[in-house]
Amino acid sequence: MNYLNSDKKQELFGTYGKSNTDTGSAESQIALFSYRISHLTEHMKNNKKDFGTQRSLLRLVGKRRRLLDYLKKTDIERYRAIVKALGLRK
Repeated sequence: MNYLNSDKKQELFGTYGKSNTDTGSAESQIALFSYRISHLTEHMKNNKKDFGTQRSLLRLVGKRRRLLDYLKKTDIERYRAIVKALGLRK
């Protein structure tokens, strides 16, 4: 995973979480998953028959979906903020 070094993680957590060390909040996890999903999507465009990566991508999308559902259920304002910040809805 060369594309996702600790500096990039710190940047994501600092931008979307409460601080650089806020690795567990739903927002920071969603941001991390979104970054990985976009990277794997690009990989899948060039490697259509890479089924291991395809499975990983689908699992990540499911994880992000469950976190978003949790956030929507518990705090709708935080949900709206993260969806808007990441541009997840069209």
